Amino acid sequence: MFDTMFARDIQQTLEHFRRTMDQALSDFFAPSGFRGTSEDGTEWTFTPTVETGWNEDYLNLRVVLPGVGENDLKVNIQGNQLVVEGERKEPENFAKNGGSLRLPYGRFYRAIDLPNGLDRDRIQCRLQDGVLDIQLPIVEAMKPRRIPIKGFESRKAIAA
Repeated sequence: MFDTMFARDIQQTLEHFRRTMDQALSDFFAPSGFRGTSEDGTEWTFTPTVETGWNEDYLNLRVVLPGVGENDLKVNIQGNQLVVEGERKEPENFAKNGGSLRLPYGRFYRAIDLPNGLDRDRIQCRLQDGVLDIQLPIVEAMKPRRIPIKGFESRKAIAA
């Protein structure tokens, strides 16, 4: 298989992204900050899940944010990182009804390393039903393009 520099860059980027996601998931299952306490005294923190996908034109990110509204969310670019931060608020009637903590509530912060070759001025975000879709365009110079191959004309050899 022909391995191009662009393909290697994508592979390295995806591998780095996978390691970042593995770290985020391990942070989720071993919470380090206080965000809420369940009936058994367990402390929880909210760390949103991030899914990724590529196509020829975009890097697509999907951040799962159940119960987070548009006014409780900020998305910023800081250097080579996309930062998603906000707050998942506890429902107003939660304490009155004597409910137990099923989901962690509170502030959250996710910094996602971005690869080179993205057009950071044309990023689009859409929040719908607790899912934030982020579309990051790939710059034209980084997209693979096919190079045409021309054949040589055959020439007859002249006998000496």
